Amino acid sequence: MNRLQGKRALITGASAGIGRACARAFASYGTHLVLLARRRERLEALAAELTDAHGIEVEIHEHDVRDRAAAFRLADDLAAHGCLPDILVNNAGKARGLEPLQGGDVDDWEEMIDTNVKGLLYMTRAFLPHMVERGHGHVVNIGSIAGRQTYPRGNVYNATKFAVRALNEAMNLDVLGTKVRVSSVDPGLVETEFSEVRFHGDRERARTVYQGYTPLTPEDVADAVCYVANAPEHVNILELLILPTDQRNAYLVHKEPVEG
Repeated sequence: MNRLQGKRALITGASAGIGRACARAFASYGTHLVLLARRRERLEALAAELTDAHGIEVEIHEHDVRDRAAAFRLADDLAAHGCLPDILVNNAGKARGLEPLQGGDVDDWEEMIDTNVKGLLYMTRAFLPHMVERGHGHVVNIGSIAGRQTYPRGNVYNATKFAVRALNEAMNLDVLGTKVRVSSVDPGLVETEFSEVRFHGDRERARTVYQGYTPLTPEDVADAVCYVANAPEHVNILELLILPTDQRNAYLVHKEPVEG
């Protein structure tokens, strides 16, 4: 059953990877969209694609989730125009570096904390009160297996994703007595721009991360997000962990030898 048609979903980090796949997946259900990202030209192309293919409303905003004031301005603007989202997908996030803590780059740490934790908090604080006031809504946080198990040199990235898991659980408690739902979808290894960002644009190093096994695709994660959001109103899927079959925990991955 399609319970998403006619609803409105706001997706952060919608210009690529999991966010873009979520936009396409929700659009296929007839969900109207508010898409946020820093790369406006990508959002414009995606919006044109989805309105043409599905006849839905798509609103785009060039937005950095680290900007606290911008989050609240956006919520006020959407409220004023009757376009508040029924679903908030907190997808924007990143990893930077893969060094031991004693050799880590503090600027990388700041960027991860500001995006993965504070950005999620700003967006949720801006929109969750409207959901509570209206008596319905769904916050879907994109977590990670890295928020369940640490792995060598994951340190600060692990910490940010452990924070997302804690916040997901805490939000769920805080909205007790309302009809607002809170969920997290926690993927394992997904082939996106993630590793390229982590390694500061080193595409060759990023490519080796996904060799020798079949990782998840952004579309796999988007399917899971829509499954969670499409559940009946009385069903709250608090956590969903999704891994590629070749991966069994945060660091145990079966890889075949790569020829050449």
